[in-house]
Amino acid sequence: MTDDVRNIVLGVVAAGISAALGWLARTYLWRRKLRRKQAFFGLPDNSESLLVVNRGASGPDLAVMRYDVFALLELAALIKDCKANAQVVPHDAARQGFGERTEFCVGGPASNRRMAAHLSSLLPGIRVNVDAEPSPDRGAIQIGSERYRVEVGRTEYALLARLTVEQSHGTRPVFLFCGQTAITNQATTRYLARNHERLTRKHGTTSFVLLLKVVNSQAYGPDVVELVADVTRTAQTPLPAATVARNSHRAS
Repeated sequence: MTDDVRNIVLGVVAAGISAALGWLARTYLWRRKLRRKQAFFGLPDNSESLLVVNRGASGPDLAVMRYDVFALLELAALIKDCKANAQVVPHDAARQGFGERTEFCVGGPASNRRMAAHLSSLLPGIRVNVDAEPSPDRGAIQIGSERYRVEVGRTEYALLARLTVEQSHGTRPVFLFCGQTAITNQATTRYLARNHERLTRKHGTTSFVLLLKVVNSQAYGPDVVELVADVTRTAQTPLPAATVARNSHRAS
């Protein structure tokens, strides 16, 4: 074998080894990223999850608001990326406890009984005004001593929570998307889809509760979302029986 042929063979072998190592490195990084995502969402390969939604008021059949459908699509894409499966269940038909399957619960407590139960059981420091009569505080979210009022189309608030309980050992969380309006539910799911890697780095697989503000949804839809505060500790601390909000937040 001449030196030229030997050099060509060695070059081909080196290129093959480099390509194989590059492929292995990319595969390792992709798998590590996938496993972190699966751990955050509690969705290992081929696992089952629940998408819990409110029923529309038009009839007994399952009818979901347009923006809530968009929210479900956002979540369905995340679930598919985790190589898991989802079942859509009306809020009044969900009959499971915690830790069996990861749950994504969409909608405020006024139209979603499951959300109302989660807020009462898991987040005793939060109250949502569900009065049917029009008033400045209708739909307001109270967190501790602070109250956040809604101005539809201008300033709307939503809660994004990842919660675990002892029974689930932290592996099958409940995600809450509790907005003051339907479009804020979609905005909250979109915020999670865009920021889950950052949230994973910050919170890992622990519980958290975030208060989000959707800005000028009548112009920007669900796209402009601001993080107001991490309210985990306040949300998990029971309110005193006679707590009255000191401050009300609304658009200026």
